[in-house]
Amino acid sequence: MIAGTLLLAALAALAQEPKRAAAMRTDDPPTIDGVPDEAAWQRAPVFDDFIQFEPRRGERVSQRTEARILYDDAAVYIAFRVWESGSVTAQLSRRDASLLSDDAVIVVLDTYRDRQSGYVFATNPLGTQLDGRIANDGRTVDYTWDESWSSAATVTGSGWTAELAIPLSSIRYRAGTGRTWGINLGRSRRSTLEVSFWAGPLEDRFRVSGAGELTGLDLPAPARRQQVLAYGLSRFEDGTAGVWDAGLDVRYGITPAMAISGTVNPDFATIEADQEQVNLTRFEVSLREKRPFFLEGGELFQQRIRTFYTRRIADIDGGAKLLGKQGPWTVAFLAVGTDRTGNAAPAFFGVTRVQRDLGRSSVAAMWAGRQTGGEGIGSASMDATLFFSRTFGITAQVVESYGPYASGSGAFFVRPSWDSPTGHFHVRYTHLGERLADNANAVGFIRDDDRREIDSAVEKTLWIRAGPLERFQYNSNYNVYWGQAGGLRSWQIDESIRLDLRSRWSLDISHSEEFKRFENDFRNRATGVDLGYNTREYQSLSAGLESGRNFGSDFRLVTATAHYKPRPSSALEYELQRLILDPDPDGESTWIHVLRGNHFFTSDLYLQFFYQSNSVISRNNIQAVFVYRYLPPFGTLQLAFQRGTAAFGQTSQQGNTLFLKAAAVF
Repeated sequence: MIAGTLLLAALAALAQEPKRAAAMRTDDPPTIDGVPDEAAWQRAPVFDDFIQFEPRRGERVSQRTEARILYDDAAVYIAFRVWESGSVTAQLSRRDASLLSDDAVIVVLDTYRDRQSGYVFATNPLGTQLDGRIANDGRTVDYTWDESWSSAATVTGSGWTAELAIPLSSIRYRAGTGRTWGINLGRSRRSTLEVSFWAGPLEDRFRVSGAGELTGLDLPAPARRQQVLAYGLSRFEDGTAGVWDAGLDVRYGITPAMAISGTVNPDFATIEADQEQVNLTRFEVSLREKRPFFLEGGELFQQRIRTFYTRRIADIDGGAKLLGKQGPWTVAFLAVGTDRTGNAAPAFFGVTRVQRDLGRSSVAAMWAGRQTGGEGIGSASMDATLFFSRTFGITAQVVESYGPYASGSGAFFVRPSWDSPTGHFHVRYTHLGERLADNANAVGFIRDDDRREIDSAVEKTLWIRAGPLERFQYNSNYNVYWGQAGGLRSWQIDESIRLDLRSRWSLDISHSEEFKRFENDFRNRATGVDLGYNTREYQSLSAGLESGRNFGSDFRLVTATAHYKPRPSSALEYELQRLILDPDPDGESTWIHVLRGNHFFTSDLYLQFFYQSNSVISRNNIQAVFVYRYLPPFGTLQLAFQRGTAAFGQTSQQGNTLFLKAAAVF
């Protein structure tokens, strides 16, 4: 029966005939200057029948868009010509910013044509770059991935144009003649909240199974199979002697579809500190990974029951990683050694994942563990993502942990869901053993265990064709869980509404009611209102007020955000959180301020600034980094200043510290 179910899932993925276009090879690669006027572009086929993803799914676009594609033995080249009758929105200049908040063009490449995974590249009229990795047929998109590619754009009298060059050495693919890639080309038009794609209609922006096909590609193996990134670092802190350090990252392409990489003493010194935030729960906060060594392949480890959480690993001495694909099989292996984790003995961390594609669906097995002083702790798991139609699917996972606790160490969940461009519904049942976290959290992130949990959610978006209201969004979530012994531990109801007006004002209204059983029975509630202006673009303002009762105290939470560009090449962001508790026996009422700024002298010469304070722990953290990317994105010269950097939620004793860093790519 299981085999039959998986076969139906695979056949469903093949039911829709994709758009197709023949690839065109060029012997005269274009110059990437944002002006697609070379003769080679004129010979390339035109992709111009774009259709809307939103707000009018399946309808023709409101403004014309054209794209052309060329390739040679070195790269794939894409040119866009975008018509715009109104003003062009172009404000974001920082790499990997949320470019869909600007006018932008998008390229999605499924280089294995597995209808599962792929790459996304985007640029705006300023030539700003966004790149990421896609997994689970668009359900997972990891924008922390970075690679070397080129882009440029030019605003014209009728709109704007853009050119992109994606080196074959920057992506993984199967070499050979007559290859077929999945491809989709998109556009974001912020004045009307319109997103459109060449292939579709889609159920998700990055649903690679709905992409078109680029056929007839004759692809060589990359001429360059290895990459070496070496760095040197000096650190000078008030009252201490200067510190000099060096490290090395090496990557070797075994095949165009598989690569191994290693690192010795990687540098994390100039990574921006974790942002302080108000946590009204009694559970641990999950922090985003920013360290370069862990980023590539991170999308493969994003399970619902998280058995691998890279932030469990502190600064490392060395590590190795293997990532690749062979036919329907995807393999990921990571090994890290460190003696700076605070343990009495050095620690070894290992993660292995093997995934098998079944059309749009997939099944996988994974192991994650830590070895310290001869003792092992961690977990083994299996997970599946099954699609039975373009809108209906099931995700599931089974986990068994090992370590000091032999009983109550398992977990599983099953989650059928229905998804469309304007709606979502799911029901999920989860079983978490009472000792799961004690074992698995050596390398994983289990926020809470000892649960038998039922969860459901409904989401719906309505686009209004006329009148002051443009978009209406409704979200609700219902959750209840019992302990494994049978007692009720919690129930929670969350409801929210968002209104987007054509006048560019937005309003969010939310309400939550919950019961939590800890040392006492608590009845918590929260009602919030957030008012925003121009939030569909970068330059925006918003302010919110949330109030209610939380674990025996009345609370008020005031929030505010502002994004401003004093100049086209500069940007400022400010965030405020003010928490007031009454009574406040533990002194947790606080002010949190966060300020970010950046100024780009050129796209590869820039200054970034970060400041945050948290009054409850007397924390003041400052960081300024001056960067010259002479060989973007990895070859850099950096001058950084830090003060007060510390672990999340901790007071820092770090004084004024200066870093000088040089990174070279060979």
